Amino acid sequence: MEQVVLVDENDTETGVMEKLQAHLEGRLHRAISVFIFNTKGELLLQQRADDKYHSANLWTNTCCSHPRPGEIVIDAANRRLFEEMGMECKLKESFSFIYKAKLDSGLIEYEYDHVFTGVTEQIPAPNSKEVASWKYVSREQLQNDMRKLPESFTEWFKICLHEYHKELFNEDIPVS
Repeated sequence: MEQVVLVDENDTETGVMEKLQAHLEGRLHRAISVFIFNTKGELLLQQRADDKYHSANLWTNTCCSHPRPGEIVIDAANRRLFEEMGMECKLKESFSFIYKAKLDSGLIEYEYDHVFTGVTEQIPAPNSKEVASWKYVSREQLQNDMRKLPESFTEWFKICLHEYHKELFNEDIPVS
């Protein structure tokens, strides 16, 4: 049974809870999001596997997950990057923020999200249980795709990408 770390609005731990239960109850918990770029500045996206319990087949950031109880967030980011995409890359924490989003199946993402970035030319070797497909996209192509087909992206990715542009580029892009 996978557990998440419950936190308050200051990212102070308040307990642990089974992951699905935290998503059913919409409890604030710690999360990580990873954005990997190639040297051309293109973002590596993954398409979630067909049998994921929520947001199946949707496009999202390179990887995202939750630290385990007692796990440092950078270690969780590196672990999940390898488990999902078969990649290792020097990561840096860029910023963190809180968001809340309703998902399919009546689930709620309410997360204190630590966002990490990295640059590599390593070719992904994704885990097929996690990832159906992957691609690198330019900033312009991603913004165009999100305007035309917002339903093909995960809710948290749309929010996280908006925050990413606000934090790193001082731009306010529409979430859709």
